[in-house]
Amino acid sequence: MESFQDILGQLTLMEWSDYLDIIIVAYVIYHLIPLVRSSSSSRVVKTILAFLVVVWLTDLLELNTVSFLLNQVLQIGLIALVVLFQPELRRMIDHIGNMRIGRFFTGEKPNSEMEPVIGQTVSACEVMSRERVGALIVFARDNRLDEYFKTGTKIDGQVSDQLIRNIFFPKAALHDGAMIIRDGRVAAAGCVLPLSESERLSADLGTRHRAGVGMSEASDAVVVIVSEETGTISVAVGGMLKRHLAPQTLERLLRNELCPDQAPVAQNPVVRLYQKLHKKGEDGKK
Repeated sequence: MESFQDILGQLTLMEWSDYLDIIIVAYVIYHLIPLVRSSSSSRVVKTILAFLVVVWLTDLLELNTVSFLLNQVLQIGLIALVVLFQPELRRMIDHIGNMRIGRFFTGEKPNSEMEPVIGQTVSACEVMSRERVGALIVFARDNRLDEYFKTGTKIDGQVSDQLIRNIFFPKAALHDGAMIIRDGRVAAAGCVLPLSESERLSADLGTRHRAGVGMSEASDAVVVIVSEETGTISVAVGGMLKRHLAPQTLERLLRNELCPDQAPVAQNPVVRLYQKLHKKGEDGKK
């Protein structure tokens, strides 16, 4: 009980800079957790944590020689990490650099405009699945994916069943690449995506599926894949692949990912924290 009262006493002594400090740290942690969950970035984190645990154990057990060697390694550890994990670190930096900072203050905007986009996409995927036409559709979210536009052709067209099917028609010029849908419009097509190196993927998956999973590992995008060989529909989110989806399941999954039912501001924990602190300040003044 005394410790709880001490915490309340510390809160009353906090200034606005302390609250700002907490909000910034919460925001950074909130957006770094998805990076750590991805298979590529998790290797970097696991390596760092394992090394720190070994250093701590050598100090605890007073293994002076081993501790001396590890301390020498620590001096060049940063350079070694950059050299060994250059692709993973680049993906993490790209992920952070492409985030839209405006949502830090405003939360996510309503996604009602995505409703017809999802309907047209599901309708096109249902037809392409039945006709065994391969497709790779990327829904950009916080990450803008600007660097992948350079590998394809910019379109900036309205999303429709006919447009999606025409782009992925086997004899079309852009059918081998990926389509990127951003802000409710077809932003580009024929784009080249990074391939996943995850060992958890099944050996029977081809380049299209590995590119879809790789895109979901490198960003927060939602990727829809239609297999050319089997016609099965799959979705990759956060490095995880969900296969053999029915059109109804695909529509429900896309709605959950792109059109959350909760209020837009309530989705952002940083905004929720700010609102609670603001309300507490007003109550204190009263």
